[in-house]
Amino acid sequence: MNWRTTSLMLVVVLALLALAGAGCTKLKARDELNKGVQAFRNGTYPQAVEHFKAAIQLDPEFSVAREYLAMAYFMQYVPGAESPENARMAQAAHDGFMDVLQRDPNNKVAMASLAQLFFNQKKLDEAEQWYRKLIAIDPQNKTAYYTLGVIAWTKTYTPRMEKRAELGMKPDDPGPIKDKKVREELRAKNLPIIEEGIKNLEKALELDKEYDDAMAYMNLLYRERADLADSADAYKKDIEIADSWVDKTMEVKRIKAARTASKKSA
Repeated sequence: MNWRTTSLMLVVVLALLALAGAGCTKLKARDELNKGVQAFRNGTYPQAVEHFKAAIQLDPEFSVAREYLAMAYFMQYVPGAESPENARMAQAAHDGFMDVLQRDPNNKVAMASLAQLFFNQKKLDEAEQWYRKLIAIDPQNKTAYYTLGVIAWTKTYTPRMEKRAELGMKPDDPGPIKDKKVREELRAKNLPIIEEGIKNLEKALELDKEYDDAMAYMNLLYRERADLADSADAYKKDIEIADSWVDKTMEVKRIKAARTASKKSA
């Protein structure tokens, strides 16, 4: 056997060993992922994080492990809790989802989770931005449209109630807001947000005609609009529409409850 043959055989052997090693590494990464998923399902998220990190270390291109890692951090974030550890979890989740999106810009799970994270942090502008991005690639996502409606109400409710309080109006006092100048200023600011919110909720209801949460916020947004009306008649009309959405919400809840009871008894 000459040296050329020997060298060729050595190259082949080394290549086979490399492939075997790579395959073994991927199997170990898969095993770490499976352990992490089990921990995730059991709610032991810190343990899950360590398994997902180990899987990524073994296989840096393991995209599923990266998604799970970000989600494991997300699940440990408690909305409204003020602590350095909670802030760290939020940042880790944010960074994880951004890492996933950098590798896969159209990853719907990462995009939706990032939008929800911002919403939970009350960063409404950022949440709105990401929900719009999600709709651009997933126009059938009813939750995204619904949450945009919730954001619209959240942005407009507090300023309106503050103006009412400044004018000595109680929350239950009939509208519209009695000071014309204040009402017009608030109308210019809030009405476009309200109208856009109603459109998004209508889209959510097109996708799910029994979306009772969306119906509930239709009621709330029409009440926001009513308080900005130019006349008592316009106010009354919007309140009637709002009341009709209350009725629809209750009816759908009744239908769903009856359906659930029927399935249990079957």
